[in-house]
Amino acid sequence: MTRITLGSAVLRGTVATALMASLMSTSALGAPPVDLSKWSPEYVRSIAGTQDFDTAADCAKVTPLDYKGRLTFWYQGVFEGDPDLLRQYYKEFFETFRKTYPNIQLEEQALTYNDLLDKFRTALLGNAAPMAVRLQILGGTEFASKGYLEPLKPEDVGYSTDDFWPGAMKAVTWEDVTYGIPTNNETMAFIWNADIFKRAGLDPDKPPATWDDVVKYSKQIHDKLGIAGYGLVARKNAGNTPYRFMPQLWAYGGGVFDEATANPTYEEVELNSPQSKAALQASYDMYVRDKSVPVSALTNQQADNQPLFVAGQLGMMISHPSDYDVMLDLQKKATGTDKDKAQTVIDNMRYGLIPTGPDGKRAVVFGGSNIHILKPEYVEGGKVDEPAAKAIICMWTSPEWSLKMAYAGSNPGNLNGFKTKWMKERLDNIEFLDVTTSMLPYGIPFPALPQSPEIMNIIVPDMLQNALTGAMTVDQAADDAAQRVKDLMGGL
Repeated sequence: MTRITLGSAVLRGTVATALMASLMSTSALGAPPVDLSKWSPEYVRSIAGTQDFDTAADCAKVTPLDYKGRLTFWYQGVFEGDPDLLRQYYKEFFETFRKTYPNIQLEEQALTYNDLLDKFRTALLGNAAPMAVRLQILGGTEFASKGYLEPLKPEDVGYSTDDFWPGAMKAVTWEDVTYGIPTNNETMAFIWNADIFKRAGLDPDKPPATWDDVVKYSKQIHDKLGIAGYGLVARKNAGNTPYRFMPQLWAYGGGVFDEATANPTYEEVELNSPQSKAALQASYDMYVRDKSVPVSALTNQQADNQPLFVAGQLGMMISHPSDYDVMLDLQKKATGTDKDKAQTVIDNMRYGLIPTGPDGKRAVVFGGSNIHILKPEYVEGGKVDEPAAKAIICMWTSPEWSLKMAYAGSNPGNLNGFKTKWMKERLDNIEFLDVTTSMLPYGIPFPALPQSPEIMNIIVPDMLQNALTGAMTVDQAADDAAQRVKDLMGGL
């Protein structure tokens, strides 16, 4: 087992302090390249296009451009539900990498979000993993804690830790060691159809202010128009589910642990707290009592909500700014009267902040992805070409490509990406990007624990499914989920 090395890596308005603390807290907060305390749509626009970067020149300092090697690489690819523009940038990235590093033999494999973690786990058990991998934000601490990953920090590929969101760095840190670099970070927003609101007797220009309002609006839309009000997602082992339910849980004051606080300890399970049960009750009321959400919600992911929304059969949902581009793509593919209906939906598509809980708390998942290097003993052939791995990591996490690869659906992991000309371009071209970007300060990272994937992808969806199918009462489902988390954590 060997490792090839080159040696050392040559919202308009004021953001609430308490909300920023959860993202900015770090053991040694330095000076990031942007002023996080000023974060707002106006500030983001003011810094866009103010600095140029030379990606090839920067990465040449890490791995020479004439370096000859071989790299195996897995990543979450572009699949169903992603806009065509994102497909274009992924294609251009790999073309550019091969042009920039013509002597590195790259063998990349794209996997879906829902398949990536399971297939990666299987490959690790068979010592057949890739040399480098880009994983969803949940994966970092799980695999670092099990000893699969090499230590890797931004400085190893020519950047500074301060170039990345402090909250994002938490997701790649285990026992004070950094094991990866954020490629992108995102928060979602609340989307509604203004025409549906108007026809249902709701104010077309105002989204629901609270989650209790979401329940009421969903029922009113369903009762008056006979269509689904809110796009509830409860599919098991699908990232869409926790990304849409956890903001609801946190807004009501609940949590898995105390992850919504500025300095979480993860010492006490809170899934069965009265606040967490109130959040679960809201989903139960929409699915069971009011029947105001898609009946297929138990197996739906966001890609299933998109056709319903563009067809005018869904009033509200949570998603990325990229969903606007997805609607444009779907409209282009429609024919006859469906094309006109889709255009009406697009003309009436609105984005706003995610609703608050009863006490005014607003929350959203601080999501994203990270990139890692594997230890050679878990890689097929027992070798890791570290310079080749660092070359692709340097390029992907650069201001240029961390922006382009997140173009329509996320935000650059490298904060310098917000200063590029491409950021200015996307602000001009992507509708509602400023709204979703303004949700970043409200972002809460998933618990930085190796058990998080099991909790978020299995236990939380199971809790929803148990309550919504009637297999358990709301109280029983929450109590069962809390006990499963305690058991998973070794008897907390």
